[in-house]
Amino acid sequence: MPTSAPPSNRFERRRAETRQALVRAARQILAETGDTSASIQAIAERADVGFGSFYNHFESKTELFDAAVVDALEEFGRTFDERLRDIDDPAELVAAGFRLSARMAESHPELMQILRHRGLGYLHSDQGLAPRALRDLQVGIASGRFTPVDPTIALSALGGSLLALVELRFARPDLDGDEAAANLVEMVLRMLGVAPDDAREVVRRPLPGLG
Repeated sequence: MPTSAPPSNRFERRRAETRQALVRAARQILAETGDTSASIQAIAERADVGFGSFYNHFESKTELFDAAVVDALEEFGRTFDERLRDIDDPAELVAAGFRLSARMAESHPELMQILRHRGLGYLHSDQGLAPRALRDLQVGIASGRFTPVDPTIALSALGGSLLALVELRFARPDLDGDEAAANLVEMVLRMLGVAPDDAREVVRRPLPGLG
């Protein structure tokens, strides 16, 4: 979720804790099944809050699950911001993002399951991963690193490829995830106009660890 000032008193802290408990419960449901048909009572019980508390924070389950997806994607985005902050090359940022995503299927399975189940609907959201990816694409296009194309179209191609990679990681756990990510993102970079030899070198640069 977007960073905000911490609650200033006990009531606000408890209110924020209750809201976050509901969001965590919704995230767990999304990660487990992707099914949003769970009753409000079941969500409240999983969050260990009173049924009536739900409506103090959300008008509907749709609003809650939307908040849960954004919360997950923001966490994903912050992880990338932390790990990739020292990389200036837009091509390397794209490549490293793909490769980190492949590794997060094991290190952050809940996040990756949510991305798998709901990521496509948030491909052009103004929160989460999308604005970060769009920013990197715009920098790459403006600098001449990538072919001059509509950044929104490039984001569609990039996001679709990332979601395909996520699905591949879960569908084929026997595959070498790092190698699959490197091969796919090499093709993506070439599609964005990076020369073949350059793309091959970029995707095999040392990768920041996830800790």
